[in-house]
Amino acid sequence: MSWTEIAFWVVAPYLTLVLLVGGLIWRHRYDRFGWTTRSSELYESRLLRIGSPLFHFGLLFVIIGHVFGLVIPESWTSAAGLSEAAYHAAALAVGGVAGFCTLAGIALLIYRRRTTGPVFMATTKNDKMMYVVLVAALLAGLMTTVLSAAFQAHDYRRTVSPWFRGIFYLQPDAGAMVRAPWTFKLHTLVGMLLIALFPFTRLVHAFAAPVGYLFRPYVVYRSRAATDRQAVRAPRPGWDR
Repeated sequence: MSWTEIAFWVVAPYLTLVLLVGGLIWRHRYDRFGWTTRSSELYESRLLRIGSPLFHFGLLFVIIGHVFGLVIPESWTSAAGLSEAAYHAAALAVGGVAGFCTLAGIALLIYRRRTTGPVFMATTKNDKMMYVVLVAALLAGLMTTVLSAAFQAHDYRRTVSPWFRGIFYLQPDAGAMVRAPWTFKLHTLVGMLLIALFPFTRLVHAFAAPVGYLFRPYVVYRSRAATDRQAVRAPRPGWDR
């Protein structure tokens, strides 16, 4: 096994995890107020109402599909009575639809950002880099799906999946990734790059959840007229309701 293969499939995964975890800690500690999507809905909402759900819901199913395919071993689905042919057919169908929806959503969002003046002015170099890597990851994933559908499907659960699970066992099977087709290797490398950049872009908002909203006190709103009436009202003895 060459040093390049060891660097790609043994060293790079752990470097990616270090950047992900370390970046999240650094961002939360030193840029907590920048932990946001920097929403541009105020400038344009018509295209956003279409592109944002397409992208977010499509990406949600893409992530679920990746977790299902990489984390759950083949023996588990076989024990559940799901044949390999049925599994791969479902994976190609759901993954293909979700991938194209996600790509259509991000394409619409990029078009909106490029053609809407105030939104484009608010786009940083960091955003542009993030869009390039994100679109590259989506295109690489769709390419593996299309090529698997057009030709003989590669059983990635015997190559990519064992390698992925081995990372968390501290025993990544680099030899399994070497046997995978180049399309899966490309998709994996671009995916690791995206994960490494994740904490340093606006994508970090995916790790934000409004947990404090559940426990904060109520916010009381009063009209100006009601406040003025209370100001001129004569004081009453005892407690107010």
